Parts: sequence; C-alpha cells; structure tokens
Amino acid sequence: KIRINTMTNQQNSQKMGLTARILIGMFAGIFLGIILKELFGDSGDFVIPLGITSLSLNDFLVNGVFHVGGSIFVASLKMIVVPLVFVSLVVGTCSLNDTSKLARLGGKSIALYLMTTAIAISLAISAALIVGPGEDVNLPTEQTYTANEAPGFAQVLIDMFPTNPINSMAEGKMLQVIVFALLFGVAMALSGKPGERLAKIFEDINAVIMRLVVILMNLAPYGVFCLLAKLFSNLDYSVFGNLLKYFFLVIFVLLFHGLVVYAAMLKSFTGLNPVMFYKKMREAAMFAFSTSSSGATLPVTMETATKKLGVKNSIASFTLPLGATLNMDGTAIMQGVATVFIAQFFGVDLTISDYLMVVLTATLASIGTAAVPGVGLIMLAMVLQQVGLPVEGIALIIGVDRLLDMTRTAVNVTGDCMVSCVVANSEKEFNHEIFEDELAGTKSEQVDFHHMKENS
Repeated sequence: KIRINTMTNQQNSQKMGLTARILIGMFAGIFLGIILKELFGDSGDFVIPLGITSLSLNDFLVNGVFHVGGSIFVASLKMIVVPLVFVSLVVGTCSLNDTSKLARLGGKSIALYLMTTAIAISLAISAALIVGPGEDVNLPTEQTYTANEAPGFAQVLIDMFPTNPINSMAEGKMLQVIVFALLFGVAMALSGKPGERLAKIFEDINAVIMRLVVILMNLAPYGVFCLLAKLFSNLDYSVFGNLLKYFFLVIFVLLFHGLVVYAAMLKSFTGLNPVMFYKKMREAAMFAFSTSSSGATLPVTMETATKKLGVKNSIASFTLPLGATLNMDGTAIMQGVATVFIAQFFGVDLTISDYLMVVLTATLASIGTAAVPGVGLIMLAMVLQQVGLPVEGIALIIGVDRLLDMTRTAVNVTGDCMVSCVVANSEKEFNHEIFEDELAGTKSEQVDFHHMKENS
C-alpha cells in the first residue's frame, strides 16, 4: 500500500510538473512583455554597447532572443504536423475492416463541425445585439483593409486532390495530405500480406513520431515564454480603450461556447463527465493559446485525444486533422460579434434575413475557405460583403484581434477533441477506462534525456 501511494504521488507530481511549467512560462512571458513595454516602449531606450556598435534592448530581447526562441518552437511543432497526420491517418485507415466506415466518419465529423459552427455564430450575433458593442465607439474611419479573394467552393473541392503528394506535404496543404493518406491507407488494407507488412512499419514510425511530440511538449515552457513575451511587448494597448466592449464580449462568448456548449454536447451525446474532459484538455488548450495555430497544436491535440481522452487512433487520426482544417467555431464567434459591431459603427440596420444570411454564409465558409491563409479575416470579408457592409470595417478591430485569435484557437482545439470523443463513442472506438483515469497519459509526458534507453 505504501508503495502504491508513493507511486501515485510521484505520478501526480509528474502530471503537475509539465502543466505547472507551461503555466509558469505563460505568465512569466506575459509579465515580462508588459514590463518591457511599460519601461522602454517600442524604441528600447536602454542601449547595450557591443564594441564598435550598439544594440537596443528591444532588438536584443524582443526581436532577438524571444523572436528566435518562439519561432524555433513553432517551427518545431509544424515540422512534425505533416508526418504525424500522414502516418497516423494511414495507420488508422488501413486498420479499418470496413472501408465504408470512412463515409460514416466523414459524415458525422463534418455534420458536428458545421453544427457547432452554426451554434457559435448564432450565439455571437445574439449576444452582440443585446450588448451593442458598436454603439458610442469613437474610432477613426479613414482606416483601410484589403481582403484577399477567397476561392470558390468548386475550386476548393478540386484543390483537395493532389497532383503531387510530395509537393503537397512540402507546402503543408493539409486537405491534400489527408486525401492522399486516406487513399494510401485503403490501398494498404486491400493489398493483403504486403499491406500488413507495411502497416507494421507505419505503426513503428507512428510510435516514434508520438515520442517526438512528447519531447517537444517538455520544451514547451520555454517556447511559450518566448512567444508571449514578444507578443505582449509589442501590443498597442491604446486601441483597447475604444474596443473594450467588443473585446470582452468576444471573450465571453468564446468562453461560454467552449465551456458550456461543448460540455452540454459532450454530456448529451456521450454521457461523459465534462469536468474530466476539461482537466485533460488543459495542456492542448495552452499550446493552442500560445501558438494561435490549430495546425501547429495538432501534434499535442493528437497526443491528448489518444493517450488521455481515450479516442482510438483510427478515429482521432481522421477527425482531428479534419477539425484543424475545417473547424472554425472561434472564428465564427468573432465574425458574428464583428458583423454587429461594424454594422452599428457605420449605422447600418441589418434585418433578420441579413443575420440569417450571416449564419449560413459563415457556416458554409468554414469549409469553403479552409485551405486559405488568414482564413478568419477572409471569411469575415465574405460575410460583410454578403450583407452589404464595408469591408474596410475590419481595420477597426485588427488592433485587438491578435489576443482574440489566441483564445479562439484554444476554443477550436477543444471543439476538435469534443467532436472526436462524440464520433469515437458512437463508433464504439472509445476507451472509457482511459478517459476516467486521471493519470492516463501523464507518465508518457516525462522524458529522461540522461537515461535514454530506459525511456522505452
């Protein structure tokens, strides 16, 4: 009994170790960034002499140390996204006994993602109409914004199929990688003995890649610190005065959707405990918040879903990459509030049919513009044009959008895992024992670099 208690205490301390270190890195980076901003501003008045030249504190720390450290961390995460998605999706697909299961997985996943997106933007519009974030706002109107043109839905469908899979992987075109991995996995499943031999190799590669994810997770506190220190040292706090109502309204709706709507859906569809779900989502949400990228967070999301939540790899390898590409709940919330804000700012009265069109456009656009960089602002531009609002209004909210982007990415990642749990449970591919075990997956988070052979 003493031995069991001792092991449990050690596991608890290890579990809290990574979470606590990431939190410390987050708050330390935010605090230091604010201090640097208040003390030295943008110019970095404190100058460091370096022989015949000199370097300002802003250049040395913010644009030097923090920029390099944060960029390397994000690049390291993105480095393993394509191999992880391709290998895990091939492993999951080739293990399916019935290839028609792919159609069910796709139908359920897309339907749930679209449903959560429609709920998100409906909540946002309703809350914005009640609060009125664009009333009595004093902002200059000569600001401009030029929106990139989004491709048509037909072109998006065509672009899903790669002409050169290697090039698609090199350019990180996730929809094309997903399609190729699915076809490759199906071909392996239909190839008999050669497919079985190749599947074992892919399973070993997948195990190694997941271990690489764990290594990067242990380096996360330093990367998170650099990212947030740079961000908060460069924020223009003067724009917040006129946008406080808009900013906090978006934050409130994001939190409500992420904590209440997702919890209600999880409980109603699966009967799972939402409290346990959110406990296990902490690290993935913090990664998403720090990187502002669902794609960069995907390796950690996969680790969380399979090792902590109990979603089988055959489900998670399909639903999570799809969600990172298509799930736009956080962006939909921003669009709903921003549409009402811009309409009120310019004194344009929108009708009920206009708001219904906003809901429909934003929901469908979450698929139609999935592969376009800067998808959030492009989608918002599409919504504004649909109801006759000036696209230049986007320039009014860009100043605070960086912080909101971090929060909505965390919401998106949480939604991806919630949908994965629902789909896995409906397909009987969900491990309830792992989900109920508070320590599940925590042991694998620890890496002893001094005794590498013992890690296996």
